[in-house]
Amino acid sequence: MHVTLRTVDAIQCLRSPRAFPAVRRALAAASRAAFRVIEFSVQNEHVHLIAEADDARALSGGVRGVVIRIARAVNLMLSRRGRVFGDRYHARAFTTPRAVRNALVYVLMNFRKHLRSGTEIDPCSSAGWFSGFRDPRVAIGPGLPPVRPPRTWLARFGWRRHGLIDVREAPRT
Repeated sequence: MHVTLRTVDAIQCLRSPRAFPAVRRALAAASRAAFRVIEFSVQNEHVHLIAEADDARALSGGVRGVVIRIARAVNLMLSRRGRVFGDRYHARAFTTPRAVRNALVYVLMNFRKHLRSGTEIDPCSSAGWFSGFRDPRVAIGPGLPPVRPPRTWLARFGWRRHGLIDVREAPRT
């Protein structure tokens, strides 16, 4: 699934040097046996996840857990109280290998759409631990990965039928 979480108007700083480490820790702790965050990208006012869930209940509970963890971390970091995310999240299920590949490009390279940045990979994403780049030297993430390895065929192998991802790719506008 591709899940998008949008912040309330008062929160526009998820990529900041103060906020992002807390958000990354929250994302790393959110995976469970029935719900796994396998890739993510954090923008200033929204978060993109590629997640696997065993069923609809696991998806709902897993996303709720992600939202609560990030909200607590951000509120603590900003010394504030209140909502961090809007009422709803957007989720789209994948049914084809091409859809998974397109979503991987969209999530891992989303910073190019928003920031017009020229760096190879987004430091506020899981791209540093992603093993599906054409150039394997790109994966440089320090320490333990903040994401879980995928378990489904589509997310592990199927998308690779359409080619590994080049670091210069960008999401369609």
